[in-house]
Amino acid sequence: MQGRWPVPADPDVAVLTLFQALWPLFALIVGGYLLRRWDFPGEAFWPAAERLNYFILFPALLFSSLATAPLDNPALPRLALAVFIGLGAGWVALLLARRLLGWPAARFGALTQGLLRFNTYLGLAAIGSLHGKDGLAIAALMLALMVPTVNLMSVWALTAERGVSLGGLLRPMARNPLILACLAGALVNLAGVGLPGGSDRLLNLLAVASLPLGLLCVGAALRPQELTGEIPALAWNCALRLLAMPALAFAVALGLRLPSMESAILVLFFALPTAPTAYVLTRQLGGDSHLMAGIITLQTLLAGASLLLVMQLMTGSTSLAG
Repeated sequence: MQGRWPVPADPDVAVLTLFQALWPLFALIVGGYLLRRWDFPGEAFWPAAERLNYFILFPALLFSSLATAPLDNPALPRLALAVFIGLGAGWVALLLARRLLGWPAARFGALTQGLLRFNTYLGLAAIGSLHGKDGLAIAALMLALMVPTVNLMSVWALTAERGVSLGGLLRPMARNPLILACLAGALVNLAGVGLPGGSDRLLNLLAVASLPLGLLCVGAALRPQELTGEIPALAWNCALRLLAMPALAFAVALGLRLPSMESAILVLFFALPTAPTAYVLTRQLGGDSHLMAGIITLQTLLAGASLLLVMQLMTGSTSLAG
């Protein structure tokens, strides 16, 4: 049945499969945190590794995935609609909360990124483990929609009190290597030229290095010392991001009758912790970097359990509905 979640016959097998797919990813995150704490291979390594991944390795993964993605998938229009419904609902709720509670832009920007941004390294690594190459192709198509949208929302939220021109909103996106890689990959796909002459092999080699390095960098960026002074804000932001947003995505997926793999990927993206790069953007635009660091750290620490819980609950819900 189209739109139904795949339900294994044995629920214990489903939990074990999810656990086996997810624990190595979080082991890399913990490893990155420990390596940086032990000052190995050195403090200068981590900023350089982040730049290498952000500007070369990860764009190679997105480009190659989109260049070969199935753009003729009949579920894509519904998937795009589901993405914008989910992000739009979160954005409207944040705007209403800001109006009622009077958040300054510095705080509003951090809370917005905590609710709407997502850790692409963890997301693609999890999708690759659970759904393979076909899942990564669908995920790359979603990223082509979600990355520009959440970047636009994040910049606007952080600069809401100062006012910002259209050029000021679009300029960061025009320089974003992830957005450029998505655009280039989609153009290559539409042109039908493929990845000839061994270029697919080169891109695959770069892509394979991206996700492990990215997860190590996620762990290296964790700041447990920032988990003080903002406990209520951290708690509700994490609960909404890790539990309420995936529940919303699941309801939208069922309502639009998305196929099972597209539904799974949609919900997983909305269940991911926020992106570590949100901290950099928050500091650059004068946001509350202390709050942002706390949100990133707590969401990442909780995501190991919440992802397993969310996906297991969805499996059980669909089993009952079926």
